[in-house]
Amino acid sequence: MQSTVISMNKPLLALGLMSGTSLDGIDAALVRTDGGSVVETGPHISIPYENNFRDSLRSVLGGVGPVEEVEQTLTQLHRDAVQTLITEAGLKAADIDLIGFHGHTVLHDPAQSRTWQIGDGAFLAATTGVDVVCDFRSNDVAQGGQGAPLVPVFHLALAVELDMPLAVLNIGGVANVTYLNGDETSLVAFDTGPGGALVDDWVYRKFGKPYDDGGTIAGAGTVSKSVLNQLLRSPYFDRSPPKSLDRDEFDLAIVGGLTPEDGAATLTAFTCETIARAVGHLPTPPNRWLVTGGGRHNKYLMGLLRRSLGADVEPVESVGWQGDALEAQAFAYLAVRSRYGLPLTFPGTTGVPTPQTGGVFFPKPCGRDLR
Repeated sequence: MQSTVISMNKPLLALGLMSGTSLDGIDAALVRTDGGSVVETGPHISIPYENNFRDSLRSVLGGVGPVEEVEQTLTQLHRDAVQTLITEAGLKAADIDLIGFHGHTVLHDPAQSRTWQIGDGAFLAATTGVDVVCDFRSNDVAQGGQGAPLVPVFHLALAVELDMPLAVLNIGGVANVTYLNGDETSLVAFDTGPGGALVDDWVYRKFGKPYDDGGTIAGAGTVSKSVLNQLLRSPYFDRSPPKSLDRDEFDLAIVGGLTPEDGAATLTAFTCETIARAVGHLPTPPNRWLVTGGGRHNKYLMGLLRRSLGADVEPVESVGWQGDALEAQAFAYLAVRSRYGLPLTFPGTTGVPTPQTGGVFFPKPCGRDLR
C-alpha cells in the first residue's frame, strides 16, 4: 500500500528547529510544504551545545532550578541557529514564511495533564523577523492525549512512495515508533521506551563523554540479565498504546553496581529489548524498519536490533531521507499544518479522541496571517 497525502494549500517555506531529549544541540532545517505533501527539503545544520550550557539544561529537567534563565539562553541559541541557517542557505529572513520552534522538553507527564517545553516564541519572532509557531504539545495533552509522539504525520508525508506497512523508529533520548499503512486513520505511534538518554547519562557520568560513540563502550561490556529483567518489569512496557514516556522515567541507580562497560551494555540492551517488545503492540509485524535519530549511528545497537527484530533494519538514509535533519524538518512541516488548521495528532498516535491541531502562533512585528 502507498500513502495518500493531499493538500490544496499554498506551499510555504518553513524553518524547523529541534532540541531533543538527547541534549546534544540544535537541529535546524528548511522545508517547503503545503502541510500535506513535502514539496522540497532544503539545507539543514546541527549546532552542538557547549558543555556548560548542556549542564545547565540538564539541571532544569523536571522543571526545577533556574528555568527562566536557561530558557532565555536556549531561545538566544535558537535565534543564532536560525540566522546561521538562513545565511548559509543564501536567503534572507524575508524569504522564510514561518519558523517551527519545538523548544526543549523539561517535563512531560500527560497522566497529570502536564507537558512543558521551554522556549520563548515571542522573543524568537521579534529577533528573527519571522512568524513563529511553538508549544506544539499542550493542546493535545489538554484534550486527553499523550502529547507525543508528534512526528508520525510527517513520516507519512515522506513515505508517500514507499511500500507499506513499514515502521519508522526514532532513537533519540526516548525511542518511539511510527507504524505506517497508507493514511492518517491507520497511523499507530508510541514511545517504546528509553532511547539513548540512559546510556548517554551513564557514559557522561562514568567517562565524561556525551554519548557512547558507535556503541564501543557497550560492546566492550557484558549485559547483566538480572538488572535488565528488573528494568523490564516496569508496567509501562505492557501498557497498550498510545503512550509516552518522560526522559527521566528510569533511575540510573539500578545499574550503579555494574562496571562502566557492563552498565553501558545493559542499558543499550534495555533500549533494544523494549523496541522488540513494542512489536506486539503494532497491527502487524513490519518487514522493514527505517531508523532515525542519533541511535542509528550506534553500530552495536543497530546490530542488536537486527537480531532481535528479525527484519530489515536500515538507517533512513537508505530511502533518501536526511536522518540528522528529520525532526527539525518535522517541526517545519507541523508549523505549516498548524497555520492551516490541519491536525497534528490522531487517536492512533497520542490517544486523543479526535484528530487535533495545535501550536501557538507568535507573529513577527507587523506580521500577517498566512491563511
